[in-house]
Amino acid sequence: MQPLSASEWAIVTLSLRVSLVAICAVLPLALALAWLLARRQFPGKLLVDALVHLPLVLPPVVTGWLLLMAFGANGPIGRFFERTIGLGFVFHWTGAALASAIMALPLMVRAMRLSFETVDPRLEQAARTLGANRWRTFRTITLPLVTPGILAGAMLGFARSIGEFGATITFASNIPGQTRTLPLAIYSSLQIPGQDAEVFRLACVSVILSLGALVISEWLARRMSGGKSHVL
Repeated sequence: MQPLSASEWAIVTLSLRVSLVAICAVLPLALALAWLLARRQFPGKLLVDALVHLPLVLPPVVTGWLLLMAFGANGPIGRFFERTIGLGFVFHWTGAALASAIMALPLMVRAMRLSFETVDPRLEQAARTLGANRWRTFRTITLPLVTPGILAGAMLGFARSIGEFGATITFASNIPGQTRTLPLAIYSSLQIPGQDAEVFRLACVSVILSLGALVISEWLARRMSGGKSHVL
C-alpha cells in the first residue's frame, strides 16, 4: 500500500480536528446529563432520556436536517451565533464538528451514566456527613471513581464521530478542506472510477482510528468494572 498523499493527510487531519473538537465541546453536557439521569428523579425524566438517545434511532439525514433548521443561517440558534460572535456552521468545519457531537452524545451519556450508577451512594453520604459540601464530594469522591467511565465514553464518542456521515453531509455539506472528513472523502472517491487505491487507504485509516478508540474504550470499561467486560 502506498503512503498517504498530502491531500489524504489533510483529510485525516481535518477528521481528527473535527472529532476532537466535537468530543471536547460536548463532554461537559454529556457529563451533566449522565449525572442527572443516574442520580436524580424528576418529572419528565423518561422524556429527557428518550431525547438524549434520539440520534441513535433517527435517520442521520433527519438529524442533519434538524440541525440545519436550528443552526443554519436562518435558524434561530445559528442566527444568534452568527450575529453575536460571528460563528457559522453551514459549509464550515464547525458544522461538521457540531453534527459529530450530536451523534456521539448518546453513546457518551450512556457510558458515563453506567459509570455513575456503579458508585456507591454511601461513599458520598459519608463525605457529606464529615462536612464536605456537594461540590467537594463530587470533586474528591465521585469524579475520581467515574473518571474511567468518562474516558471510556469520550473514546466511544470519538470512534462514533470519526465515522459520522449522514448528519454531516446533510448539515455541513461535502466541501474539500472544510467539511470533507474521512467518510465523506471515501464516499466522494467511490463516485470516481479508478480511485480504488485511495478508497482503500482512507478506509484503512478509518478502521485503525475507530478500532483503536474502541479498544481503549473497552479497556477503560473493563478497568471500571473490575476487569469484567462492560457492555456499553
